Amino acid sequence: MANRRRYAVDFRSEEATQVFAAWAAAEAVSMVGIGSVGKTNLLHHLSDRQVAEAYLGDMAASTHVIVVDANMLGPLPHPTDVNAQQFRCWAGAELIMHRMFLTLYPFPMLSADEAQRFYESYQALQNGDNPLYSYMGVRYLELGLEYFLRRDLRIILLFDEFEELLLQMPPRFFQNLRGLRDNHKSNLIYTTFSRSPLPVLAERMALPAPQMESFLELFTDNVVYVGPYNDTDARDMLTSLSRRRSQPIPDLAGALLLEATGRFAGLLRAGFHIIDDYRRLDWSTQTAETFGDLLAQNSAIRSECQSIWAGLNHSEQTVLKAVAKLRPYEVSTETELAVSMLVQKRLLRLLRPDQRLVIEPPVLRAFVRSDPSEAH
Repeated sequence: MANRRRYAVDFRSEEATQVFAAWAAAEAVSMVGIGSVGKTNLLHHLSDRQVAEAYLGDMAASTHVIVVDANMLGPLPHPTDVNAQQFRCWAGAELIMHRMFLTLYPFPMLSADEAQRFYESYQALQNGDNPLYSYMGVRYLELGLEYFLRRDLRIILLFDEFEELLLQMPPRFFQNLRGLRDNHKSNLIYTTFSRSPLPVLAERMALPAPQMESFLELFTDNVVYVGPYNDTDARDMLTSLSRRRSQPIPDLAGALLLEATGRFAGLLRAGFHIIDDYRRLDWSTQTAETFGDLLAQNSAIRSECQSIWAGLNHSEQTVLKAVAKLRPYEVSTETELAVSMLVQKRLLRLLRPDQRLVIEPPVLRAFVRSDPSEAH
């Protein structure tokens, strides 16, 4: 944590309260949020020891959060190759074990003998001289976990980029994770971060339901939608950026930036970095709508909007284009589900009393009106 920015304990308080409450109850959590939502900062915050102490009290001392980033998987064989499934399961186990090693080293919670045995298990997992090394991956992972769990410690595996893990790992890997969880119900907890709810991802990826069901059902009761920053967190972000770059911005410009970007972290950061380009504007004549239109013409902002757009499925993109009046709106079960997801992700708002849908934030509204290409 030495090289990371540490946020106030009440940063992302709404999401953190939900996540830590589930962890305290030893329950799995599925976090869902779009690109540009500030995911990295949130994951660092949730894994911060001082934050855990604030939310978990005495339980924090025995709780250890391991962030597992699926983008750190090495090259994997093609799924049709001989023994590909076995190797991919090993790669998933190796990634978890490696992240445990890096996060928990030098293992002060273990005796010297246990620490040495854990290190030996870690090395054995990676021993290519053993002809059964890939088959034994889950065995060594279970053994490595056992040294911590037998001391009644709580290990939370926080899976970042979970779509990538679903894409790369065979169903057997998730069955193994479910089996490990069943053997350690109070001490081994899974948390995922993805751009869509897990059942939606499973259906979109055509994952085999019978093999995946037991793992996915762990997350049914705790789905946390990660939205934009609240006003306090967003203003703190602007203050921090201004301080680091010695670049104060007018209060009115800051207020417009917050409203035009909807306080989404990536959009807010990109907007701050280009605010100098608009210093000749008469801020008093601008609205969030007009300023959003200006921002949407900038390449850095469009890149952030494209990141959001690319993370949406085809149905969600279709609905947004229909709301932007680029195509007819057709009511169906699929579009109604897409509307529900977009509202949860804070990209659509229902205006009452006329029940009219509006794309949020204003800068994304302008981006969609430019008719971006659809996902395939």
